[in-house]
Amino acid sequence: MSQQDRNPRKAPVAVIGGSGFIGSNLADSLLSDGEPVLVIDNFSRSGVEQNLEWLAQKHGSRLSVETVDIRDGSSLASALAPAKAIFHLAAQTAVTTSLVDPAQDLDINLKGTFNVLEAARRMNAPVIFASTNKVYGSLPQIAVREADDRYEPEDEAIRANGVAETIGLDFCTPYGCSKGAADQYVLDYAKSYGLPTAVLRMSCIYGPRQFGTEDQGWVAHFLLSALDGRPITIYGDGKQVRDILHVSDAVAAYRGLLGRIEDLKGQAFNLGGGPHNAVSLRALLSEIAAMTGRDVTLRHDLQRTGDQPFFVADTRKIEAALGWRARVPWREGVCDLAEWLLRHRLQPRPETARYVA
Repeated sequence: MSQQDRNPRKAPVAVIGGSGFIGSNLADSLLSDGEPVLVIDNFSRSGVEQNLEWLAQKHGSRLSVETVDIRDGSSLASALAPAKAIFHLAAQTAVTTSLVDPAQDLDINLKGTFNVLEAARRMNAPVIFASTNKVYGSLPQIAVREADDRYEPEDEAIRANGVAETIGLDFCTPYGCSKGAADQYVLDYAKSYGLPTAVLRMSCIYGPRQFGTEDQGWVAHFLLSALDGRPITIYGDGKQVRDILHVSDAVAAYRGLLGRIEDLKGQAFNLGGGPHNAVSLRALLSEIAAMTGRDVTLRHDLQRTGDQPFFVADTRKIEAALGWRARVPWREGVCDLAEWLLRHRLQPRPETARYVA
Protein backbone atom coordinates (compact mmCIF):
# COMPACT_ATOMS: atom_id res chain seq x y z
CA MET A 1 0.00 0.00 0.00
CA SER A 2 1.50 3.36 -0.99
CA GLN A 3 1.33 6.40 1.26
CA GLN A 4 -1.00 8.09 -1.23
CA ASP A 5 -3.54 5.25 -0.88
CA ARG A 6 -4.01 5.83 2.86
CA ASN A 7 -6.63 8.09 4.36
CA PRO A 8 -4.38 10.20 6.61
CA ARG A 9 -7.19 10.77 9.11
CA LYS A 10 -7.74 7.03 9.58
CA ALA A 11 -4.27 5.60 9.00
CA PRO A 12 -2.42 5.00 12.26
CA VAL A 13 1.02 6.10 13.30
CA ALA A 14 3.05 2.98 14.11
CA VAL A 15 5.13 2.96 17.28
CA ILE A 16 7.46 -0.03 17.19
CA GLY A 17 8.34 -0.78 20.80
CA GLY A 18 5.19 1.10 21.75
CA SER A 19 4.62 -0.72 25.03
CA GLY A 20 8.05 0.27 26.32
CA PHE A 21 8.94 3.35 28.33
CA ILE A 22 9.41 6.00 25.64
CA GLY A 23 7.10 4.22 23.20
CA SER A 24 4.11 4.16 25.55
CA ASN A 25 4.56 7.84 26.41
CA LEU A 26 4.81 8.70 22.72
CA ALA A 27 1.74 6.59 21.89
CA ASP A 28 -0.21 8.28 24.69
CA SER A 29 0.68 11.73 23.38
CA LEU A 30 -0.44 10.86 19.84
CA LEU A 31 -3.64 9.16 21.00
CA SER A 32 -4.49 12.07 23.30
CA ASP A 33 -4.41 14.33 20.24
CA GLY A 34 -6.82 12.09 18.36
CA GLU A 35 -4.26 10.19 16.26
CA PRO A 36 -4.91 6.47 15.82
CA VAL A 37 -1.85 4.51 16.92
CA LEU A 38 -0.61 1.04 16.03
CA VAL A 39 1.65 -0.41 18.73
CA ILE A 40 4.01 -3.12 17.48
CA ASP A 41 5.92 -5.00 20.16
CA ASN A 42 7.09 -8.49 21.10
CA PHE A 43 6.41 -7.79 24.81
CA SER A 44 9.71 -9.31 25.92
CA ARG A 45 10.52 -6.68 28.55
CA SER A 46 9.23 -6.99 32.10
CA GLY A 47 6.50 -4.49 32.98
CA VAL A 48 5.48 -3.50 29.46
CA GLU A 49 2.12 -5.26 29.74
CA GLN A 50 1.24 -2.71 32.41
CA ASN A 51 2.04 0.11 29.98
CA LEU A 52 -0.11 -1.45 27.27
CA GLU A 53 -3.02 -1.99 29.65
CA TRP A 54 -2.81 1.68 30.63
CA LEU A 55 -2.93 2.76 26.97
CA ALA A 56 -5.84 0.45 26.18
CA GLN A 57 -7.91 1.58 29.17
CA LYS A 58 -7.25 5.25 28.45
CA HIS A 59 -7.73 5.28 24.68
CA GLY A 60 -9.87 2.31 23.72
CA SER A 61 -10.46 1.64 20.03
CA ARG A 62 -8.06 4.32 18.75
CA LEU A 63 -5.28 1.96 19.84
CA SER A 64 -4.48 -1.16 17.83
CA VAL A 65 -1.82 -3.70 18.77
CA GLU A 66 0.21 -6.26 16.84
CA THR A 67 2.50 -8.76 18.58
CA VAL A 68 5.46 -8.95 16.22
CA ASP A 69 9.22 -9.39 16.62
CA ILE A 70 11.14 -7.01 14.35
CA ARG A 71 13.47 -9.87 13.42
CA ASP A 72 10.55 -11.40 11.49
CA GLY A 73 10.63 -9.23 8.38
CA SER A 74 7.58 -10.72 6.69
CA SER A 75 5.29 -10.42 9.72
CA LEU A 76 6.61 -6.94 10.43
CA ALA A 77 5.88 -5.73 6.88
CA SER A 78 2.33 -7.07 7.09
CA ALA A 79 1.73 -5.44 10.46
CA LEU A 80 3.09 -2.08 9.30
CA ALA A 81 1.10 -1.98 6.04
CA PRO A 82 -1.72 0.28 7.33
CA ALA A 83 0.61 2.84 8.93
CA LYS A 84 1.27 6.34 7.59
CA ALA A 85 4.44 6.91 9.65
CA ILE A 86 6.79 4.86 11.82
CA PHE A 87 8.56 5.59 15.09
CA HIS A 88 11.15 2.84 15.59
CA LEU A 89 12.03 2.45 19.27
CA ALA A 90 12.36 -1.33 19.60
CA ALA A 91 15.86 -2.50 20.49
CA GLN A 92 18.16 -4.57 22.60
CA THR A 93 19.10 -1.72 24.91
CA ALA A 94 21.85 -2.90 27.27
CA VAL A 95 25.60 -2.69 26.69
CA THR A 96 26.08 -5.56 29.15
CA THR A 97 23.69 -7.86 27.28
CA SER A 98 25.40 -7.06 23.99
CA LEU A 99 28.73 -8.16 25.42
CA VAL A 100 27.23 -11.46 26.60
CA ASP A 101 25.24 -12.18 23.42
CA PRO A 102 26.48 -10.05 20.51
CA ALA A 103 24.66 -12.20 17.94
CA GLN A 104 21.26 -11.45 19.46
CA ASP A 105 22.18 -7.78 19.76
CA LEU A 106 23.11 -7.70 16.05
CA ASP A 107 19.89 -9.46 15.00
CA ILE A 108 17.61 -7.16 16.94
CA ASN A 109 19.29 -3.81 16.51
CA LEU A 110 20.70 -4.03 12.99
CA LYS A 111 18.74 -6.72 11.15
CA GLY A 112 15.54 -5.60 12.89
CA THR A 113 16.10 -2.02 11.80
CA PHE A 114 16.85 -3.16 8.27
CA ASN A 115 13.49 -4.96 8.26
CA VAL A 116 11.76 -1.78 9.41
CA LEU A 117 13.44 0.23 6.66
CA GLU A 118 12.57 -2.28 3.94
CA ALA A 119 8.92 -2.27 5.00
CA ALA A 120 8.91 1.53 5.10
CA ARG A 121 10.55 1.72 1.67
CA ARG A 122 7.77 -0.36 0.15
CA MET A 123 5.20 1.89 1.83
CA ASN A 124 7.09 5.17 1.32
CA ALA A 125 6.43 5.92 4.99
CA PRO A 126 8.62 8.20 7.13
CA VAL A 127 10.77 6.61 9.84
CA ILE A 128 12.07 8.29 12.99
CA PHE A 129 14.74 6.11 14.62
CA ALA A 130 15.77 6.02 18.27
CA SER A 131 19.57 5.99 18.31
CA THR A 132 21.97 6.56 21.20
CA ASN A 133 24.89 8.62 22.39
CA LYS A 134 26.86 5.35 22.37
CA VAL A 135 27.49 5.86 18.65
CA TYR A 136 30.16 8.36 19.74
CA GLY A 137 32.10 5.70 21.67
CA SER A 138 33.85 6.39 24.96
CA LEU A 139 34.97 9.85 23.74
CA PRO A 140 38.68 9.55 24.60
CA GLN A 141 39.33 12.71 22.56
CA ILE A 142 37.47 14.80 25.15
CA ALA A 143 39.94 15.48 27.95
CA VAL A 144 38.24 15.80 31.33
CA ARG A 145 39.25 17.09 34.73
CA GLU A 146 37.87 16.24 38.16
CA ALA A 147 35.71 18.76 39.99
CA ASP A 148 34.12 18.24 43.40
CA ASP A 149 31.61 15.55 42.47
CA ARG A 150 31.94 15.27 38.70
CA TYR A 151 34.08 15.18 35.60
CA GLU A 152 34.03 18.21 33.34
CA PRO A 153 35.65 18.80 29.93
CA GLU A 154 38.83 20.79 29.65
CA ASP A 155 37.43 22.32 26.46
CA GLU A 156 35.44 25.42 27.38
CA ALA A 157 33.09 25.13 24.37
CA ILE A 158 32.11 21.55 25.22
CA ARG A 159 31.72 22.55 28.86
CA ALA A 160 29.31 25.30 27.85
CA ASN A 161 27.37 23.56 25.06
CA GLY A 162 27.94 19.82 25.27
CA VAL A 163 28.96 17.27 22.65
CA ALA A 164 27.82 18.10 19.11
CA GLU A 165 26.93 15.76 16.26
CA THR A 166 30.17 16.82 14.57
CA ILE A 167 32.32 15.02 17.18
CA GLY A 168 32.38 12.00 14.86
CA LEU A 169 31.20 8.41 15.20
CA ASP A 170 33.35 5.89 17.06
CA PHE A 171 31.49 2.66 17.74
CA CYS A 172 32.46 0.75 20.87
CA THR A 173 30.93 -2.46 22.33
CA PRO A 174 28.60 -4.66 20.28
CA TYR A 175 25.68 -2.47 21.34
CA GLY A 176 27.42 0.67 20.08
CA CYS A 177 28.23 -1.11 16.81
CA SER A 178 24.72 -2.46 16.20
CA LYS A 179 22.96 0.79 17.07
CA GLY A 180 25.56 2.83 15.20
CA ALA A 181 25.29 0.73 12.06
CA ALA A 182 21.49 0.92 12.26
CA ASP A 183 21.75 4.69 12.71
CA GLN A 184 23.76 4.90 9.49
CA TYR A 185 21.37 2.62 7.58
CA VAL A 186 18.46 4.86 8.55
CA LEU A 187 20.28 7.94 7.27
CA ASP A 188 21.40 6.18 4.10
CA TYR A 189 17.85 5.18 3.16
CA ALA A 190 17.15 8.90 2.86
CA LYS A 191 20.21 9.32 0.62
CA SER A 192 19.87 6.16 -1.47
CA TYR A 193 16.09 5.87 -1.75
CA GLY A 194 14.75 9.30 -0.83
CA LEU A 195 12.90 7.78 2.12
CA PRO A 196 11.96 10.44 4.71
CA THR A 197 14.01 9.22 7.67
CA ALA A 198 15.75 10.88 10.60
CA VAL A 199 17.68 9.85 13.72
CA LEU A 200 17.57 11.00 17.32
CA ARG A 201 20.76 10.14 19.23
CA MET A 202 19.47 10.06 22.76
CA SER A 203 21.23 10.72 26.01
CA CYS A 204 19.51 9.52 29.22
CA ILE A 205 15.72 9.69 29.10
CA TYR A 206 13.72 9.15 32.29
CA GLY A 207 10.18 9.62 33.58
CA PRO A 208 6.86 7.90 34.29
CA ARG A 209 6.29 4.40 32.88
CA GLN A 210 10.01 3.61 33.21
CA PHE A 211 10.63 0.40 35.14
CA GLY A 212 14.43 0.54 35.27
CA THR A 213 16.46 -2.64 35.41
CA GLU A 214 20.04 -3.20 36.45
CA ASP A 215 21.16 -2.84 32.83
CA GLN A 216 18.95 -0.10 31.41
CA GLY A 217 16.94 2.85 32.70
CA TRP A 218 19.38 3.79 35.42
CA VAL A 219 17.59 6.88 36.80
CA ALA A 220 14.46 4.83 37.52
CA HIS A 221 16.53 1.91 38.78
CA PHE A 222 18.37 4.12 41.25
CA LEU A 223 15.04 5.43 42.53
CA LEU A 224 13.49 1.97 42.73
CA SER A 225 16.50 0.66 44.61
CA ALA A 226 16.37 3.54 47.09
CA LEU A 227 12.63 3.06 47.62
CA ASP A 228 13.07 -0.69 48.13
CA GLY A 229 16.14 -0.35 50.35
CA ARG A 230 18.44 -2.21 47.96
CA PRO A 231 22.12 -1.37 47.48
CA ILE A 232 23.30 0.30 44.28
CA THR A 233 26.49 -0.70 42.50
CA ILE A 234 28.42 2.14 40.86
CA TYR A 235 30.92 1.23 38.17
CA GLY A 236 33.78 3.69 38.53
CA ASP A 237 33.88 6.55 41.00
CA GLY A 238 30.43 8.01 40.38
CA LYS A 239 31.73 11.25 38.90
CA GLN A 240 30.43 10.33 35.43
CA VAL A 241 28.16 13.07 34.06
CA ARG A 242 25.06 12.71 31.90
CA ASP A 243 22.39 15.14 30.76
CA ILE A 244 19.07 13.61 31.72
CA LEU A 245 15.90 14.44 29.80
CA HIS A 246 12.31 14.02 30.97
CA VAL A 247 10.27 11.79 28.69
CA SER A 248 7.70 14.52 28.01
CA ASP A 249 10.46 16.58 26.40
CA ALA A 250 11.67 13.57 24.42
CA VAL A 251 8.15 12.94 23.11
CA ALA A 252 7.90 16.57 22.01
CA ALA A 253 11.12 16.16 20.03
CA TYR A 254 9.98 12.95 18.33
CA ARG A 255 6.67 14.47 17.32
CA GLY A 256 8.25 17.73 16.21
CA LEU A 257 10.71 15.88 14.01
CA LEU A 258 7.98 13.86 12.33
CA GLY A 259 6.09 17.07 11.68
CA ARG A 260 9.05 18.44 9.72
CA ILE A 261 10.42 15.21 8.30
CA GLU A 262 10.32 16.30 4.65
CA ASP A 263 12.51 19.31 5.45
CA LEU A 264 14.83 17.45 7.83
CA LYS A 265 15.08 13.97 6.32
CA GLY A 266 18.48 12.32 6.24
CA GLN A 267 19.69 14.12 9.37
CA ALA A 268 20.75 13.02 12.85
CA PHE A 269 20.12 15.09 15.98
CA ASN A 270 21.42 14.78 19.50
CA LEU A 271 18.61 14.61 22.04
CA GLY A 272 19.25 15.15 25.73
CA GLY A 273 18.72 17.52 28.59
CA GLY A 274 21.70 19.68 27.62
CA PRO A 275 24.06 21.51 29.98
CA HIS A 276 21.24 22.77 32.22
CA ASN A 277 20.22 19.19 33.01
CA ALA A 278 23.70 17.72 33.39
CA VAL A 279 24.21 15.80 36.62
CA SER A 280 26.82 13.41 37.97
CA LEU A 281 25.88 10.06 39.45
CA ARG A 282 27.04 11.32 42.85
CA ALA A 283 24.86 14.41 42.67
CA LEU A 284 21.83 12.41 41.53
CA LEU A 285 22.28 9.88 44.34
CA SER A 286 22.49 12.69 46.90
CA GLU A 287 19.28 14.17 45.49
CA ILE A 288 17.55 10.78 45.63
CA ALA A 289 18.59 10.28 49.26
CA ALA A 290 17.20 13.70 50.17
CA MET A 291 14.04 13.15 48.13
CA THR A 292 13.22 9.72 49.54
CA GLY A 293 14.45 10.41 53.06
CA ARG A 294 16.42 7.17 52.94
CA ASP A 295 20.12 6.47 53.08
CA VAL A 296 21.39 4.94 49.84
CA THR A 297 23.82 2.05 50.26
CA LEU A 298 26.51 2.10 47.59
CA ARG A 299 28.87 -0.54 46.29
CA HIS A 300 31.69 0.19 43.86
CA ASP A 301 33.13 -1.89 41.04
CA LEU A 302 35.51 -1.29 38.13
CA GLN A 303 34.54 1.05 35.31
CA ARG A 304 32.89 -0.80 32.46
CA THR A 305 33.83 -1.14 28.81
CA GLY A 306 32.77 1.80 26.67
CA ASP A 307 31.73 4.07 29.54
CA GLN A 308 31.88 7.81 28.87
CA PRO A 309 33.23 9.90 31.75
CA PHE A 310 31.26 12.84 30.36
CA PHE A 311 28.40 13.03 27.93
CA VAL A 312 26.17 16.05 27.69
CA ALA A 313 24.31 16.53 24.42
CA ASP A 314 24.76 19.73 22.49
CA THR A 315 21.12 20.24 21.48
CA ARG A 316 21.53 23.45 19.52
CA LYS A 317 20.93 21.69 16.18
CA ILE A 318 17.54 20.28 17.16
CA GLU A 319 16.61 23.50 18.94
CA ALA A 320 17.27 25.48 15.76
CA ALA A 321 15.49 22.95 13.52
CA LEU A 322 12.33 22.51 15.61
CA GLY A 323 12.19 25.39 18.07
CA TRP A 324 12.40 22.63 20.68
CA ARG A 325 14.02 22.86 24.08
CA ALA A 326 14.16 20.82 27.27
CA ARG A 327 11.51 22.32 29.54
CA VAL A 328 11.55 20.08 32.65
CA PRO A 329 14.43 20.82 35.09
CA TRP A 330 16.09 17.61 36.23
CA ARG A 331 15.28 17.91 39.93
CA GLU A 332 11.61 18.53 39.18
CA GLY A 333 11.58 15.66 36.69
CA VAL A 334 13.23 13.17 39.05
CA CYS A 335 10.72 14.11 41.74
CA ASP A 336 7.93 13.47 39.23
CA LEU A 337 9.34 10.02 38.49
CA ALA A 338 9.75 9.21 42.20
CA GLU A 339 6.12 10.07 42.88
CA TRP A 340 4.99 7.93 39.94
CA LEU A 341 7.11 4.97 41.05
CA LEU A 342 5.66 5.14 44.57
CA ARG A 343 2.22 4.60 43.05
CA HIS A 344 3.06 2.16 40.28
CA ARG A 345 6.34 0.36 40.89
CA LEU A 346 6.52 -3.36 40.26
CA GLN A 347 7.35 -5.83 43.02
CA PRO A 348 10.95 -5.43 44.29
CA ARG A 349 13.52 -7.57 42.52
CA PRO A 350 16.37 -9.22 44.43
CA GLU A 351 19.27 -8.11 42.26
CA THR A 352 21.54 -5.16 43.01
CA ALA A 353 21.07 -2.01 40.96
CA ARG A 354 23.79 -1.24 38.45
CA TYR A 355 24.63 1.88 36.52
CA VAL A 356 24.42 1.73 32.73
CA ALA A 357 24.29 5.16 31.11
